[in-house]
Amino acid sequence: MAKTKFRPLHDRVVVKRIDAENKTKGGIIIPDTAKEKPSEGEVIAVGPGGRDESGKLIPIDIKAGDRVLFGKWSGTEVKLDGEDLLIMKESDIMGVIA
Repeated sequence: MAKTKFRPLHDRVVVKRIDAENKTKGGIIIPDTAKEKPSEGEVIAVGPGGRDESGKLIPIDIKAGDRVLFGKWSGTEVKLDGEDLLIMKESDIMGVIA
């Protein structure tokens, strides 16, 4: 993503999904057709933040490189430089994984 000159606007965040394990704890291999899309990802880029009613900028709490959890149907899927990414609002992110 470093080559891309893409910068999200307002309170939007660009996230790259982190692939889930293809094996259960018991050792059963899950085929690709049965896998769900992962709801965990790494933040690639963030916008400057939203604005309140008076026009004051409210900065985003998330920064590039954070690992986050988001809803199953959150965001819009896009393809930039051959990578599948999600663009979502900061409010779609449920939390940061420490």
